[in-house]
Amino acid sequence: MKRVDVIVVGTGIGALQLLKNLRTELNVMVLTKSSIKTSNSSKAQGGVAAAIGSDDSSYDHYLDTLEAGRFINDHEAVIQMTREAPEIIGELLGDGCRFDKRENGMISLGREGSHHKNRIVHGGGDQTGKRIVESLLKNVGSNITVKENEFVYSLLTCEQGSCMGVRSKDKAGYVNTYTAPHIVLATGGCGQVFASTSNAETVTGDGLALAYQAGAELVDMEFVQFHPTLLQAGESAKGLVSEAVRGEGAILVTKDGVPIMEGVHPLKDLAPRHVVSQTIYENIKQGEDVFLDIRPVRHFGERFPTVARLCSRYGVSLEKGKIPVVPGCHFLMGGVKTDAHGRTNVKGLYAVGEVACTGVHGANRLASNSLLEALVYGKRLAAHINSQPVVRACSEVIVSLKNREAELKLPQAIEIKESMMERVGIMRSKADLLTQKKWLDSFAFPDNLDSLSKEETEVVFMLVTARLITDAAIKREESRGGHYRKDLPFEREEWRHKHIHFQKYRKQGEMYESVNAPALT
Repeated sequence: MKRVDVIVVGTGIGALQLLKNLRTELNVMVLTKSSIKTSNSSKAQGGVAAAIGSDDSSYDHYLDTLEAGRFINDHEAVIQMTREAPEIIGELLGDGCRFDKRENGMISLGREGSHHKNRIVHGGGDQTGKRIVESLLKNVGSNITVKENEFVYSLLTCEQGSCMGVRSKDKAGYVNTYTAPHIVLATGGCGQVFASTSNAETVTGDGLALAYQAGAELVDMEFVQFHPTLLQAGESAKGLVSEAVRGEGAILVTKDGVPIMEGVHPLKDLAPRHVVSQTIYENIKQGEDVFLDIRPVRHFGERFPTVARLCSRYGVSLEKGKIPVVPGCHFLMGGVKTDAHGRTNVKGLYAVGEVACTGVHGANRLASNSLLEALVYGKRLAAHINSQPVVRACSEVIVSLKNREAELKLPQAIEIKESMMERVGIMRSKADLLTQKKWLDSFAFPDNLDSLSKEETEVVFMLVTARLITDAAIKREESRGGHYRKDLPFEREEWRHKHIHFQKYRKQGEMYESVNAPALT
């Protein structure tokens, strides 16, 4: 058993921003299930939203965020984040992060879906995430130990419910135990729960399931954002085609060149992501392939080198000027409920980045607010931990629940992914959701994962996450943002300030589930 001051699970931008800002005298352990650069953050083609233009303001940024989130956002959290955005950009520039600039040396500002002003800061065109990760990694000091290929499969709690450590397995399958007074989840979202996704292969909902099993509160799990434009090659999606491409003038068309967003929304191809995704999905369901017409974008290969390489890898010719696209799971707006400093309801447990639900995104994330959120909250969480006295990790006896499963029955990962995409994807209905819930509930959820392989454990985490998303989608009886019900296709005013909460709680040594959902007719 190794004791440290802070344990960080994951290495996305939220985690790296936290590491950069933690006091150097703190002994920090970072555990990541793959390599330090394997995350959604490194893959991020979009930019960072910040109101730094002469015609822009943090209040305008705030209004656009609320509109995209369909006004279910935490308004105070949004205004604070948009106010802090310019300072965040300034700090990254000061650290040498290479953002794109105009000929006069000023930062080049782009526009993406639902933004009414040019306020997107990019690096290397569509390599923003990679450049920020590289910049932040330079600040990983000698007080920080990074363990790659270390899969955290359990959070350790004491009888009082505080989180005090983690159990993990290394590449060889050996179990390791680490304890600390501060445990930070930075594991990303849950894209791999769906068959079509832009997410890294490692993003299987681990942090969400870990937090839930430890008694943390989860909220807004029904709000899943599907990115409109993933590259379609053959029968599957192969990677992300940045929204910035549409920001530069590309338009969505049918095989015959008919624009599909005309008359659908005033912002047309830059409408909110859920609107664009649903429109593409409807066209595909009717047998109409959809393409991104990139001919209006000058010097496409230079402007979007990542997308160009992706197309080349899968045999999609840019000379024809049309890229075949499909929607896919991109971002989870819900997650582990945290306060303004990243704290959960479980003492000693924190969450940052996509795994957390800070309230800023509401029902649908505004483009390029995800990297901003991770940077803002990573810095805030560091300030909170820095303000705490250095204490020794809890030494109480660890609570270990008995392994109750006699014969563990698990589905294949692909079964979860395909069924979630079909029944709990872009368009949902009560009938499909109930069918999915019945199927998910047919599998036992083991309390003890010590004997499971990494692949089996990931399936368990996917099942836990899929069940939470499905249950929340059943309970929200309206359509709003990333949650669209064909049988309830409109927003309902009485749901505007309603949120669905999930939490496990301990009673007399046993764990029970609690669902706090609005009782509406």
